[in-house]
Amino acid sequence: MDFEFIERVVRLVEEAEIGELEVESKEGIRLVVKKQSQSTPSPTAFYPQMITGTLPPQMAGAPAAAPESPSSPAVEVDESVELIKSPMVGTFYRAPAPDAPPFVETGDVVQSNTVVCILEAMKVMNEIKAGLAGTVQEVMVENGQPVEFGQPLFKIKK
Repeated sequence: MDFEFIERVVRLVEEAEIGELEVESKEGIRLVVKKQSQSTPSPTAFYPQMITGTLPPQMAGAPAAAPESPSSPAVEVDESVELIKSPMVGTFYRAPAPDAPPFVETGDVVQSNTVVCILEAMKVMNEIKAGLAGTVQEVMVENGQPVEFGQPLFKIKK
């Protein structure tokens, strides 16, 4: 295949109503020419959809002050309860295998190095450790559910 032949093939694909043309020479050289469709959206067309939802606190900037309403009851914050949050986007698994028992259950005592779950991201299984000592008060995500960065996974009472 020479350069002129390749130019002719490219022009043919551009002018014809075909999306792709594959040519193989007697020498075994294969040429594939694909036309980019006008109806194919660019990757940037999907960008606004990917950023919908809430931003992690460190990306959101200063929080806006919420208007105080005299009729809304005060929410009690238990300072002895900490949240274990997702360090990444992925799929939440409570156990190391489908037939294995969960890493932790409500009421279990955990240490900072206790594995509490697995997050699968891009086919990699990442063990998530508690990072603090306490008692599991609540598992906040169902097994097999997708999670976002910063999403609360467990409530731990110190």
